[in-house]
Amino acid sequence: MSPIHYLEETTLISLLKNKDQRAFNYLYDNYAGALYGVIIRIVLSKTYADEVIQDVFVKIWNHVDTFDSTKGRLYTWMINIARNVAIDCIKSKGVQNEQKNQSLPNIVDDKEKHNFTIAEDVDFIGFKTVLNELKTDWKQLIEMAYFEGYTQQEIAVKLDIPLGTVKTRTRGALLELKRILKEYQ
Repeated sequence: MSPIHYLEETTLISLLKNKDQRAFNYLYDNYAGALYGVIIRIVLSKTYADEVIQDVFVKIWNHVDTFDSTKGRLYTWMINIARNVAIDCIKSKGVQNEQKNQSLPNIVDDKEKHNFTIAEDVDFIGFKTVLNELKTDWKQLIEMAYFEGYTQQEIAVKLDIPLGTVKTRTRGALLELKRILKEYQ
């Protein structure tokens, strides 16, 4: 079988739902880097990120039938899977225990090693331009929630604002992102 060089999203989804291995290879080749960028920002460990990326692609492969194109794009769906699996990883007892037992210099070194900016992680997919169109407080919420792995409750505490405000602003930001992304299509 020869490799696939370009697929429209609808074709890719159809092939994935039919369990076409070439489509899976195409998906991995074209999206693994972007998904890995999101994952590493959350888990802060190459070892965990490598495990999480595998889990993400297994979930995508096994659950592609649940993807609904009327609710959003394939990439957005995959990003949400990656984010959720990464958050589940760092909240797992094993990871939390290991982090508690890690010496302070190692924790500091890890955070410094992985202190990326949004520009470094997602600019290659053009998302920096989209994020820069958001109001500053909305942009901050999206970065914290989707690129740093904070929950809405954690964002409320960190920014010292009510949880309801975080939820309202996040909804507004996501609606605005949706509007902006439609302009780019």
